[in-house]
Amino acid sequence: MDKPTSPVTSDKSSPDKQQKRSLVPKGITIGLAVFSLILSLAGYGFRLMVGDDVGDVLRHAAVIVPAFVVGIPLLFWLGARVFNKVNGTDIAGWNAISLGYLTSCIAMLWLMGTYS
Repeated sequence: MDKPTSPVTSDKSSPDKQQKRSLVPKGITIGLAVFSLILSLAGYGFRLMVGDDVGDVLRHAAVIVPAFVVGIPLLFWLGARVFNKVNGTDIAGWNAISLGYLTSCIAMLWLMGTYS
């Protein structure tokens, strides 16, 4: 028969307590980043095939692609850092970045669906 464990234990020496663990694996985050990049560039390839001016397409891409691939995940990461400092929460950086990439991909799919 197993001994019941005491709910009050000393976790100060536990390595899990000292090290923040992310709920989302880094591979998922990297996959979302790649998917975000592919989604953001796909529309520009279509615009070039249709015959839009290359200069106009490149200028537009120079603003929009970094906003979706870097800007949105960065804002989520900064927001998590602020919440950690102000509210004392324990939001892992990788979780915030993953949520930022997921939001970025959903926003791009929504925009593509709206303008198709």
